[in-house]
Amino acid sequence: MIKRFSTLALASMLALPMAASANSAPDVSDLERKIEELSRQLIELKSAVADQQAVNAEQEDILDEIDEKTEGWDLASRIKFYGDFRSRVDYYNADTVSGKSLSNDSLWTNRFRLNMRVKATENVEFKGRLAMYKTWGMQSAFQDDSRAIWPIFDGNVTRTPTGDSSLYVDRAFVNWNNIGGLPMWFSIGRRPTTDGPPSEVRLGEDERLATPMAFMNWPFDGLALGYGWSWGPEALGTSKIRFCYGRGFEDGLQVDSTDSIDDMDFAGLSWDIMKKDDRFLYLQSFMAFDVVNYPQFSDDADNAMFASMMGPRANIGDIWHTSAVYQNKVGDLNYFLSGGYSQTMPNSNGMFNDPMAGAPNTDNEHGYSIYAGLRYDIDEIGLKVGAEVNWGSQYWVAMSPGHDEIYQSKLATRGQVYELYMIYDLPTGEAISKYAKTFVRLGYQHYEYDYTGSGDWNMYAYDLGDAGDQAMLQAMKMDPVESADQIYLTFEAKF
Repeated sequence: MIKRFSTLALASMLALPMAASANSAPDVSDLERKIEELSRQLIELKSAVADQQAVNAEQEDILDEIDEKTEGWDLASRIKFYGDFRSRVDYYNADTVSGKSLSNDSLWTNRFRLNMRVKATENVEFKGRLAMYKTWGMQSAFQDDSRAIWPIFDGNVTRTPTGDSSLYVDRAFVNWNNIGGLPMWFSIGRRPTTDGPPSEVRLGEDERLATPMAFMNWPFDGLALGYGWSWGPEALGTSKIRFCYGRGFEDGLQVDSTDSIDDMDFAGLSWDIMKKDDRFLYLQSFMAFDVVNYPQFSDDADNAMFASMMGPRANIGDIWHTSAVYQNKVGDLNYFLSGGYSQTMPNSNGMFNDPMAGAPNTDNEHGYSIYAGLRYDIDEIGLKVGAEVNWGSQYWVAMSPGHDEIYQSKLATRGQVYELYMIYDLPTGEAISKYAKTFVRLGYQHYEYDYTGSGDWNMYAYDLGDAGDQAMLQAMKMDPVESADQIYLTFEAKF
């Protein structure tokens, strides 16, 4: 382009004296001067072209380098990282049946969780979460004279602050979506089974945190096959149903014998009956097969202690568990109502066994629970205030070793728990990401136990208000907690 322009310019300048020669004699000196000027301009032009070619070559090298890095950048950008940090302090005071007082005036804990999401293909996505949860000043279990806290095992790791400050795998699973072009999916791995609905209401979250309802608060490995659809009428919204399977205990390689034990497995249905905006109706029903009397703990000393108290590890029967929850929001008022049912189906080893009876209890025992709550949001000042109450019957069994309380799962309580709380969104400036949120949570819980053994299916649930049952507990040198009060304050940041 530049060379063509130069040729045309030279031809035009040569044409000028030729046109003038038609009327006058040629001026040789003037022509020579113009040719010299044109030659100088041509040299400058060639120099400029050479400089531009050097710049172009440098830019091409940079672009080639960017092209080489682009694939790596694309791979890195597929992985999304986000997480949360919580520092919490608890005050706890409890009274036992015999009148003793248990107290911890301040128990501080830190919890850090790192989430990740990445697509392998258009329809296959991995989700994971690592978690660290520890007590201030301890890298091991802290003192617990109430004996309410289970030692660390597969069903409460990352959920109980009695371990060290290591990062553990809390969740890790793969979803295969849109199978065959249908609204069907398959998921397998370490399941998202903690802090399910309606836990997000009191935890200050904006969305559902897990698949199962909170009566099932048990981290486990398993799989799910689901299908979703729309009901048609707009008011009914959408629905999803899932078949779920998981393993609660792996028996390992054993010699076949009459005293060998089987795997403990979960299997059942999880159904989002209806989801429309803030309205949500959910039902789950599952069976725990070949339940063990106690799991495999991380510490060998804990295993030895349980073996000395309860004998060898054994399968003791099945447990059928069903629960449902309805949630909605009207204006600034969030509310929910849920209920649970459990039925123990023991084998010859028995469940809810009375040590004084002399024989295992092989009867099916039925348990019930009710859980309700509300939260009012005052968005103008970033404040939320809420209240909850739950009640459990004598034989109620909640599958909730992965609860978010410090000492005892409130939803496993055989009795009642009352809770008041407030959540305040801190004025910390503009959010840097869509995950960002900072708030404090202040709450009070009051526990009233009517029966012993909340969360356990082994020993008979003694009536704490019955003089005869109290005498039996005293004879067995057992002094369970009868009532407790807990105050908690958290500082939480999501990023």
